[in-house]
Amino acid sequence: EENGHQNKRLKSDADEEDAEDQNKKLPKRKIVLLMAYSGKGYHGMQRNVGSSQFKTIEDDLVSALVQSGCIPENHGEDMKKMSFQRCARTDKGVSAAGQIVSLKVRLIDDILEKINSHLPSHIRILGLKRVTGGFNSKNKCDARTYSYMLPTFAFAHKDHDVQEELYRLDRETLERVNKLLACYKGTHNFHNFTSQKGPRDPSAKRYIMEMYCGEPFVREKVEFAVIQVKGQSFMMHQIRKMIGLVIAIVKGYAAESIMERSWGEEKVDVPKAPGLGLVLEKVHFEKYNRRFGNDGLHEPLEWTEEEEKIAVFKEQYIYPTIINTEREEKSMANWLNTLPIHDFNSSAVDMQTNNKDSKKSSDLEGSDGCGDDSD
Repeated sequence: EENGHQNKRLKSDADEEDAEDQNKKLPKRKIVLLMAYSGKGYHGMQRNVGSSQFKTIEDDLVSALVQSGCIPENHGEDMKKMSFQRCARTDKGVSAAGQIVSLKVRLIDDILEKINSHLPSHIRILGLKRVTGGFNSKNKCDARTYSYMLPTFAFAHKDHDVQEELYRLDRETLERVNKLLACYKGTHNFHNFTSQKGPRDPSAKRYIMEMYCGEPFVREKVEFAVIQVKGQSFMMHQIRKMIGLVIAIVKGYAAESIMERSWGEEKVDVPKAPGLGLVLEKVHFEKYNRRFGNDGLHEPLEWTEEEEKIAVFKEQYIYPTIINTEREEKSMANWLNTLPIHDFNSSAVDMQTNNKDSKKSSDLEGSDGCGDDSD
């Protein structure tokens, strides 16, 4: 009997070695993977090779790619060897429902099932498509759509004493929120909505295609709403600051005129809304699809068949995480308490004098990033 067990063990080891040998013979192909993940507990998407202290989504992804036999182990150490490129760099705590990564892999049998079997349940590969050899998911992306889920009491006027669970957003306030969000559409200089970019830096100009707040809904007794924003690309903290400024105006801390001022050359103190609630929804490849999507060799990078899986993942992992974390940690309520510290009327000269105050306020907000495509 012992010999029988030993033989079985030897046979399974030999089978695994055979499978690995077969994998090595497979040619490498350029593909894209459609990813969804809950970002809580991670220091963003991008892997920092050599820094194991801050765990990222890509750490878990690369480990699963190696374990499933899609890529050799040394490609995990040097990601350039597999031509790896993420479409968007999401930051600490930020989730994604439609992230895209491009890379070269061995197209093994049951590839998605095998990769997912080595991933935690809050990270899923939902789809795979073959792409052209020179495809780069970041460079070929025309636009990105993010959503931001927030409790609607964030829009209650500062002079009104509101109970968070009882607050409901009225039609008039929602219309005002949408009027302000629509002002961001078009091309503007967003140097005040990120750090380390001067007013004359050409890359501070960004093009926003749409931005609006949807109908509110109640979860766990608290009313929430979701803001959608689609733009060509976003800088670090840009979306959170765009939303933070609208909240400050609606609450009555800042005048509407601050929005026009913020696109000018002077330095404006723009508050940064919490990172919780920000989700990378979708990335768009319209130009690539027009050129290669119907060439008979490649599929268009659209994910209609995966939409149901995306919706299920959001309901299971993304929305509950945002709602429960908000209830437990009160990130929005705590951030709203920092708004009075901001000086929305100061000029550039005042800003330099009051630099220490704004440093204090940014410390209160927390310095970890948001999920935008930083340069």
